[in-house]
Amino acid sequence: MALAAAVSSVGLYTFRNYEPDPSKYPVRGVDVSHHQGPVDWPRVARHGVAFAYLKASEGRDHRDDLFDRNWRGARAAGLRVGAYHYFTFCSSGRAQAANFLAAVPREADALPVAVDLEFGGNCGSRPAGPALARELAVFLAMVEAREGRPAILYVTPEFLAAYRAVLPDRSLWRRSILHAPARGEPWVLWQFHNRGKVDGVTGPVDISVFAGDRRAWARFGGQARVGH
Repeated sequence: MALAAAVSSVGLYTFRNYEPDPSKYPVRGVDVSHHQGPVDWPRVARHGVAFAYLKASEGRDHRDDLFDRNWRGARAAGLRVGAYHYFTFCSSGRAQAANFLAAVPREADALPVAVDLEFGGNCGSRPAGPALARELAVFLAMVEAREGRPAILYVTPEFLAAYRAVLPDRSLWRRSILHAPARGEPWVLWQFHNRGKVDGVTGPVDISVFAGDRRAWARFGGQARVGH
């Protein structure tokens, strides 16, 4: 039993402290919502975090209670900041875009908008591929018209497998916990942890890395296919 406990302890330590090779992926960031509670952004910045994606909205009418506070705090701490929208199956793309655009300020130096596409917590009924593609296209057209650049699509492995054929041509933010995304699908951001530890954030937090080096990051605006 002592051996089993030791193995379990080592496994838990490895899980909590997993990080891709920082010499290969030197730029990392977090994504947060109200679930993390108040964040101490200066401490987050000192922890080596370069960027933050903040939940702004979900569906046609939900707004994240801490978005405005997080937006101001992360920017003031010197992080590059972007907003994301959780896209639901039970609201039109037009209504969701209107909700997002009303929640997020237009900032020229913000990171590209990210659209969270996943099954977890979504509406129970999954749309057929053409129906999803149609509503997502409406959302992207409205949001990108204001932003003047392409959005990024955050995709889980399950979502990508189900809808790969109908997703529009956009840079991908891949969720692949504790291991690199499979080859064959280019990506610009990789979420490698969903229960990471970052100083300044209470409790677990999602952590991601950028596909390129620091020079590529300085130029990053969401248009280029970087690295993978």
